[in-house]
Amino acid sequence: MTVPAYQELMKPILEIARDRDEHSTHEVTEQLADKFSLSDVDRNDLLPSGTQRTFDNRVSWAITYLKKAGLLESKKRAHFNITSDGLEVIRKNPDSIDSPFLTQFPSFVEFRTRRPSKTKKTESNNITFEFSSPVELMEDAYVNLRDELKEELIDQVKACDPFAFEKLVVMLLVRMGYGGSIKDAGAAIGRSGDEGIDGIIKEDKLGLDIIYIQAKKWENKVSRPEVQKFAGALQGKRAKKGVYITTSEFTQEAVDFAANLENKMILIDGDQLAEFMIDHNLGVTTVSQYDIKRLDSDFFAE
Repeated sequence: MTVPAYQELMKPILEIARDRDEHSTHEVTEQLADKFSLSDVDRNDLLPSGTQRTFDNRVSWAITYLKKAGLLESKKRAHFNITSDGLEVIRKNPDSIDSPFLTQFPSFVEFRTRRPSKTKKTESNNITFEFSSPVELMEDAYVNLRDELKEELIDQVKACDPFAFEKLVVMLLVRMGYGGSIKDAGAAIGRSGDEGIDGIIKEDKLGLDIIYIQAKKWENKVSRPEVQKFAGALQGKRAKKGVYITTSEFTQEAVDFAANLENKMILIDGDQLAEFMIDHNLGVTTVSQYDIKRLDSDFFAE
């Protein structure tokens, strides 16, 4: 039997999770391989990049889409359990569960439409026709992969202890060009409780100016009063610049307050933190690269 498409795996995954227990991705992958009677050849078939087994990849994406729709949830890495919405879907026993089916859930629609799409679609008789070029499809797939990686990164960062999180923040700022060496920057961190300042770092290798850091691992949104406390701490130090980094988000009131300060304060939320980590290769590794080439008309003209 050929390896099933990831959308064919959605309903079987929900059926396995209907017992309300927590399941590991590895455990469910093995159960699905048995359910679909995959041979060893099918089971070990690799993606074109050769970095992962095709079936494992499709199971992972099916789980991701179900989580985006709110039918599954994860309380720890590589594990998931069914939600009340997921139980309701299984109770109704639809013929199939696929991406069009998931569009009835607002969280899934938001996931698919939160960025501008270059994909043109014409729907007729419930059939969706794609008119995207191969390059556009690759770009869309790249964004999907990056979004998933950002979520995995934030989950890992949230699992760090406070000291490890502060160290991560310093490493990131150094990779972004601040603080000189890791040794110099690291000596300035670990000041938790020092009048609301978690650490300081040089703005450049010469140390011409100092940036004060607040690094908070939070689940709830950071509100204006918390940002005001940091602003007060900066004023007490006569500091001109500060960076407030959190694993969660900032309320709009907090963002507006920081934007109107006389001194410069940069707010970095969890999504931006993950973006910077990916862009500066911190906590991530490259598994494959694809060069997109086009015809060199000038070569043939000569």
